[in-house]
Amino acid sequence: MTGIVIAQTTIDDENQAKTLARGAVEGRLAACAHIDGPFSTVYRWQGGIETAREWRISYKTTSDRLAELGAWVTEQHPYDVPEWITLPVTGGSEAYLSWVAEETTEPEVGQDQEGAPAAS
Repeated sequence: MTGIVIAQTTIDDENQAKTLARGAVEGRLAACAHIDGPFSTVYRWQGGIETAREWRISYKTTSDRLAELGAWVTEQHPYDVPEWITLPVTGGSEAYLSWVAEETTEPEVGQDQEGAPAAS
C-alpha cells in the first residue's frame, strides 16, 4: 500500500497549531496530526532576514485527500504564504497505513463518523 502522504505546515502560535491539527482530523482530511515545537526558524521575507518561534504540524493523510487538506489549511492559516510541503510515505506498518486510509475516508451517507449506521 501506499498513497499515504505526510503534509507539513508551520505556524507561530501553539493554540493555532492545535486548532489547525484538530480541525483537519475532525474533518477527516487527516487521520492524525503531530505538533512539534516550539523551534526557532530563520527565513528571508520581504527583503530581510527574520527569526521567529514556530510549531510544525505534520498531517498523515492520503493522496486522495491531499488537495482538499491543502486548500483547507491555506484557507484557515493566517500567514500570507504558509509553508505547505508534502512527503510521500514509501513504506511502513501495513496496519498503520490502513488506519490512515480508513480515517480519511468520508462516511457513507446514512452512517455516522464511526462508520456505524446513523440513528434514526
